[in-house]
Parts: sequence; structure tokens; C-alpha cells
Amino acid sequence: MAVLERFERMPTEKTMQQLIDGYSRFRSKVYPQHSKLFEKLAKGQQPHTLFISCADSRVMPEMITQCDPGSIFSCRNAGNLIPPPTEVGSGVPATIEYAIRVLKVTDIVVCGHSDCGAMKGILKMESLESLPVVRGWLEHAGPSARWLTRMLKNTTSMSFEETLAVVTEANIIVQMQNLRMHPSVDEALRQGTLKLHGWVYDIGSGTVRQLDSERGEFQPLIPEILPAEHSHAKQEQKIA
Repeated sequence: MAVLERFERMPTEKTMQQLIDGYSRFRSKVYPQHSKLFEKLAKGQQPHTLFISCADSRVMPEMITQCDPGSIFSCRNAGNLIPPPTEVGSGVPATIEYAIRVLKVTDIVVCGHSDCGAMKGILKMESLESLPVVRGWLEHAGPSARWLTRMLKNTTSMSFEETLAVVTEANIIVQMQNLRMHPSVDEALRQGTLKLHGWVYDIGSGTVRQLDSERGEFQPLIPEILPAEHSHAKQEQKIA
């Protein structure tokens, strides 16, 4: 199938050993440097941001933002989709409500990314015949996204990669609209205690662009960093 890319897999025992080796490094090197932080976090969490991103293994919110544990309340699913508040099976609406009304987050980031398998699935629904659950989940992309994909399919001036990029951005906009339908979000926005942000992360370049609502386009989140600006001495082990 076009959407499901095949990679050579490690034997199971090697995969588990990789996880065990990573845990060993965490216990011996990372945890000792941040033990005070973990002791504090053991008593509770106070994240400032709800980060709704794709479940794609290449997208790591804490690594991208260089945030320590306790800073980000993550909600990850295929395609960074936000169902309506009446849909309770996925747990996404419950996560949103809890983040706002209990954890009092001040920001929500909806983050899509390049080469997204879910967006490929929206463009090629015929490839999802053996994945009925995935197909049903992608219906949450919304009628606006489906209208856009149908329109783009009928054009010949764009490559598949260009079409995928447009759909990825459109999906972020649609999901931000869906987010506003949630009572807890609407209430917090009206009270001025919450801000919404739409990001698209490019895996290959490591860059993030943010939705400029006034201009209706995605702009670089920060000016491009020159190599000289990030050459520095060896730093302590990061948690993420």
C-alpha cells in the first residue's frame, strides 16, 4: 500500500535491548542530573501547554521544544486530529477538557508535520481498505479537509508532495476550528486565559512554521538559526 511504508525491522530481542540500554543510560546519566526535578514532579504536574500532535514516531514534542518533563501535556494521535466534544471514544475531548479546566494550561499547540501518513491516507482512501478503524478515525479530518482534497485531486499542476503539504496545512487549520467547538476551549478563549497555535514541523530540516491567522499562511516560527549561533561547548545530558 502507498500509505504504509515498509522498513526492515530489528529482531524483537534487539529492539527490547535497545530500550533497556536506553533506560540504563537514563538511570546512570540523565536521572542523576535532574533528580531534584523528578522529586518535584512526583508531587504533581503544572504543564503550561497542551501539545496536540501526530503519533508519528519521528515527531517528538519535548525534543523539538527542548522542554523538560512537566512542561508539556501531550495528546498524540494519527493525524493530530481533534474530534467534536461529543466523541468520547478516543479520549481526545477528555484530554482537552482536563488540560484546560484542571491543569489550567495557557496555550494549545496543534502540530502537524511533513510526510504524514494520515494525510497520505486522506489523499488515498482506497489504500485503507484493510484499515477500517484508521479510515473511520480519519473522518475527523472534517468536511473542509475532504472538500480540499477532492479539489486538489482534480488539479494536475501540483505534485503529490506539494498536494500533501497543502493538505497538511489545511488539516491544522480545520483542527484548530474543531478545537474551538469544545466548551472548555471556548470558555477559556472568551476569558482570555488561553491562546491557540497552529504549527507544521518539517522533519528533514527540523524547522517549524506557525499559522499567521491574519495573513492566512504559515510563517517561520523563528528566524533561521545560523550554524555559528548554535556552536557551543558540551552541555549536560538533556532529558528529552
